[in-house]
Amino acid sequence: MTPLLSRRRSSARPLWSLLLLPLIVFCSSLSYAEPAKKAEDKADKLAPEVVKTEHKMTIQGQKVSYQAISGETILKDDKDEPLASIFSITYLRDDVKDSNKRPVTFIFNGGPGSASLWLHMGLFGPKRVVVPDAKDDGAAPYHIESNDYSVLDESDLVFIDPVGTGFSRALGDKKGADFWGVKEDAQSIAEFIRRWLIEHKRWNSPKYLAGESYGTTRAAALVNELQGGWTDISVNGIMLISSILDFSHARYQPGNNQPYIGFLPTMAATAFYHNKVSATDKALGLEAFIEEARKFAIKDYALALLQGSRLTPEAYQAVRQSLARFTGLSEHYLDRVNLRVSASRYTKELLREQDLTIGRLDSRYTGKDYDSGGDSTDDDPSGYGIDGAYTAAMHQYLYDDLGVTLSRPFNVLSVDVNRSWNWNISGKQMHYVNVAPYLGQAQRENKDLRIFVGNGYFDFATPFFATENTFADNGIDNSRVSMHYYKAGHMMYVEPESLTQLVKDIRAFYQPK
Repeated sequence: MTPLLSRRRSSARPLWSLLLLPLIVFCSSLSYAEPAKKAEDKADKLAPEVVKTEHKMTIQGQKVSYQAISGETILKDDKDEPLASIFSITYLRDDVKDSNKRPVTFIFNGGPGSASLWLHMGLFGPKRVVVPDAKDDGAAPYHIESNDYSVLDESDLVFIDPVGTGFSRALGDKKGADFWGVKEDAQSIAEFIRRWLIEHKRWNSPKYLAGESYGTTRAAALVNELQGGWTDISVNGIMLISSILDFSHARYQPGNNQPYIGFLPTMAATAFYHNKVSATDKALGLEAFIEEARKFAIKDYALALLQGSRLTPEAYQAVRQSLARFTGLSEHYLDRVNLRVSASRYTKELLREQDLTIGRLDSRYTGKDYDSGGDSTDDDPSGYGIDGAYTAAMHQYLYDDLGVTLSRPFNVLSVDVNRSWNWNISGKQMHYVNVAPYLGQAQRENKDLRIFVGNGYFDFATPFFATENTFADNGIDNSRVSMHYYKAGHMMYVEPESLTQLVKDIRAFYQPK
């Protein structure tokens, strides 16, 4: 019998090939102390820094006492040699009687190349930074408060910074680039989770993954690593906040019409918000107008793009008129771009006559560029509108509240990681990564796996309709998917009403049906 062959891969952990150079042994007896001292110094440098602190807070009227564990986990190869240091922050509630019933949620952001501070200081963590909605955050001091929206009363929380983000780094002979890839990244985070479960004796606890943006890609690749072998770490739930799983929906390239279809309803929502639609359409309300944009995008618009030059003049004119209606752009401009408006062009074009650009992460934000004549924005108003506050809040919290003493730079969002990312997941060169089938297979092999999807209507980074199109395919069981929408952008938790609803929806997701 060969039952092991029925699984996708063996139970062996990924083979890491790190070999440290041996210490030089001197012949003189007087030199014996020197190698020993070097080895001792080396061990000291690799000793993980871990800080434990005790805290109390009130969440929605309930008093919660908890322990925070901030520090490094050293990943090692089969020869016990160090590979990487993963920095994480764990929150464990104190008064838990049965840890087998207490969920633990592993949380990370995206990029790739981002630390987990956005979900930490904006949504899940014990402290929250408050930024003005759809306006620039300005300069310090920023308002940091106890987070009444945290779900720490419901689940233990583990915030993970992948290698090259936060304080996390490669060790020994390893380089950061050895961990910067769809599969490489998922393997290292899977190993971290395995180590965490051993250390905290939580193998039999309900387990959840929560990722934002590229973090949703990571979550899908990660569940494939966790559940893909006989050493199966089954997952109860995956929270995908501002999801991107199939990158064909986001890569503008000649011959690929998917992005034009997937982004159109987000353009409609944006035109509606900035009053670039007719009074009749305004009277429909946002959701009804978006629904009409969905129907046009998937039917008449998709068919027109597929027909290309075979489209009759009459059909072309009809599509152009509808496209102008939903985008708020002129028919003359739509002629010039052959009915195809990229997201980057749209953020520059919609408010050009007002000398304003709109945000990519959140199109409710507006900004001013050096000039108004270009094709793309100088920078993202919804990015520089919040990053100062989040960066300051995270640093202040690390050193003041958690007692972290690490002095090396904390990488909020690394350009080096992003530019060096290996998108190859199958051993073959692929133009578009698609990890969505991992979710379908994970569901087929785990009857309890449920998926939460949170979408912002004004998100030009991960548009909601592209997500809907992804979930309509790829073998996903949508009866175990809960899809939610918010009148905000990529980080919907910066908008007060969306934050309230998002937390309510997440709390409901923790309750098995």
